[in-house]
Amino acid sequence: MSCGDGKPCREALHRRTALGVLFFMLLIFLGLSSVSFIDSRGQVTPDTVSFNSHEAVAGKRVFQAYNCMGCHTMVGNGAYLGPDLTNTYERTGAAWLAAFLPSSGTWPTSTAVRIQLQGAALAADSGSASLDEYLKKYPGAAERVQRRGGHASLMPDLPLKAEEVANLIAYLKYTSAMNTEGWPPKPKVDGLTFKYASPGYNVVSTAAVPGVVAAATATVEALQDPATHGAQLVKDYACTACHSPDQQKLVGPGWGGLYGSNVSLADGSTVVADDAYLGEAIRNANSQIVAGYSAGTMPDYAGMLTDDEVAAMTAYIRSLQEPGQ
Repeated sequence: MSCGDGKPCREALHRRTALGVLFFMLLIFLGLSSVSFIDSRGQVTPDTVSFNSHEAVAGKRVFQAYNCMGCHTMVGNGAYLGPDLTNTYERTGAAWLAAFLPSSGTWPTSTAVRIQLQGAALAADSGSASLDEYLKKYPGAAERVQRRGGHASLMPDLPLKAEEVANLIAYLKYTSAMNTEGWPPKPKVDGLTFKYASPGYNVVSTAAVPGVVAAATATVEALQDPATHGAQLVKDYACTACHSPDQQKLVGPGWGGLYGSNVSLADGSTVVADDAYLGEAIRNANSQIVAGYSAGTMPDYAGMLTDDEVAAMTAYIRSLQEPGQ
């Protein structure tokens, strides 16, 4: 820059002004950078949240690996095919998530949630000693069980392992603890005709006709093929959350071709997977541990299932034999 003849020269002033503005911007940059190193202002961070020794950071990696934001939003970011998941843990609790995530193609029933509450970690996390207490504490779980339990969902079954499920629960526990300043907003369903928006969907009242529905249910079950009845029980009890109908290993062994095969146990012995073995494995899961699996993973169903129900579930497993066996 140069000054013309006969004109006032402001070159020095402009230079000082530019340097002053640059210095001011440098101070702002340094100030903001230093603030970024200050501890979060009361906001929860993922490294401080865990579920049964599983960290939220690991759960975020699982969330990203399965591209969950391809269908869901988190704090408003993502796709809108599925619901926003930010406050899901707060509304449904860990037991409902543990029942839903491994077999998400079907909404969990109350029985599936009750089974999950038998696990020490899930019961401790929810602080609930019974299913009734749990559903009162987590109205979102009660609403989902009441309106949708046992029905097909729009979400596909994902090949989640037990550790991945626990990691996801830890991550969703973290997002529920965040201060989102009111996000997501409460959905308004008044006036919608979509069946899942109806408060009465999947709810049957028997007040006017006591015993009628129970009798009808018993009649239907009596007429069912045992394997068909067993398949329904497996669905109701969310057994497919841990066992696949083929030979794929999930949390527990796959059921495909299991019946009649030789099963190696953790104590080094071998048993035949016949009706007696399967019935005992269902009632008292920890009496004979399969090699490669840990005791305490599966709850005992001795006080929940009748002998007829155990026989029906065994018949279903028998039906999964390979052709020709």
